[in-house]
Amino acid sequence: MSGSGYPWPVNDIRVLLAEDQGMMRGALALLLGMEDDIEVVAQVSTGDAIVEAALLHRPDVALLDIELPGISGLDAAAVLREQAPGCRVLILTTFGRPGYLRRAMEAGAAGFLVKDGPVEELAAAIRRVLGGETVVDPALAAAALSAGPNPLTAREREVLKASVDGATVADIAGRLHLSESTVRNYLSSAIGKTGTRNRAEAVREARQQGWL
Repeated sequence: MSGSGYPWPVNDIRVLLAEDQGMMRGALALLLGMEDDIEVVAQVSTGDAIVEAALLHRPDVALLDIELPGISGLDAAAVLREQAPGCRVLILTTFGRPGYLRRAMEAGAAGFLVKDGPVEELAAAIRRVLGGETVVDPALAAAALSAGPNPLTAREREVLKASVDGATVADIAGRLHLSESTVRNYLSSAIGKTGTRNRAEAVREARQQGWL
């Protein structure tokens, strides 16, 4: 088994791949498929398709991008923890943001890597998380420790997310079933915690930090 590094036969590691960019998804599937002990059993392009594919194909490891159409890879990881606890989650993203790492760990992910590493490193990480290890990009781990925790509450994050498309306070209130004064309070608090001047800047800063 040249790809696995094991001297004895092992069953193929079944991998689900969630990536919205078709070329990247195809390249990853092809490269991982060249490993002797890894089989990509499912490929999806949206966050909404992750859980259904996992329940259907029963992968050992789900390799998830963060920013996907529909729900994010981080949100899908949290659902997988509940509905497919036997599936280990490895987050693979372009954006090495400290806030993303913290949210990934909170969602039950077993690993977090950025996409600029070699495929051999990714294959090794897949084997390691399946073996029970936690695998995190070292530079990102150090940055997350220095950055501190996410200052935003779940409700503040929810209100900021609801405002990204230029929605009015009334729109947000209706969408989240909150009063307009409550929405204003959450927005004001989020603006203060992000050290910004308005909600557009607060959204931008929260995204940059990986808090949304």
